[in-house]
Amino acid sequence: MGKMIKCKTCGEEIAKSARVCPKCGAKQKRHTILGIVLIVVGIFAIIGALSGNDNPTKVGETEKSQSSTTGADSEMQTEFYVGEKVDLNNVVATLVNVSESSGSQFNKPTDGNVFLLCEFEIENNSTSDIVVSSILSFEAYVDGYSKNMSLSAVIESDKPQLDGTVAATKKINGVVGYEVPSDWQEIEIHYTPNFWGGKDITFIATK
Repeated sequence: MGKMIKCKTCGEEIAKSARVCPKCGAKQKRHTILGIVLIVVGIFAIIGALSGNDNPTKVGETEKSQSSTTGADSEMQTEFYVGEKVDLNNVVATLVNVSESSGSQFNKPTDGNVFLLCEFEIENNSTSDIVVSSILSFEAYVDGYSKNMSLSAVIESDKPQLDGTVAATKKINGVVGYEVPSDWQEIEIHYTPNFWGGKDITFIATK
């Protein structure tokens, strides 16, 4: 009896696996866990697609002006540099400055390393609040190797750590810091304004 259920239309007891009631012919709708999961995944996929349709664009230039006039298939600019303001879905990010620090008396990097301080300004031109996280919003690579954010490095800056909620039309300024080899040559930083959107802005700085 545990495998019997009642038809939602006529109330007749039918097999749980039945797709159609043998008495009234009504289809039996079933919301399985898999179906619910697929629906949820689909919703988030739609949100991501809607929030990430645009490509990063340097402020003051249109996507058309950034492409070469030699053909429609020319690639858009995908990497940006110190001082360039870049817009992605109404969030404008600028890598303001990159500087080295050898630390202080009680806060020094490991021998052979330096602290690398990356100052950013984030301007929220959207209509809703955004969250900026120095850990979750930024991903860094130094000479091709992944680097984690260093709190020790941030301590050596006179700027605040880059974390907080930014209201619509407002800005935030601060640093993300890394401990890197003293002979580093290039840092590549990916800033993601929207966790669900998935798209990011790639900044490049060289020594």
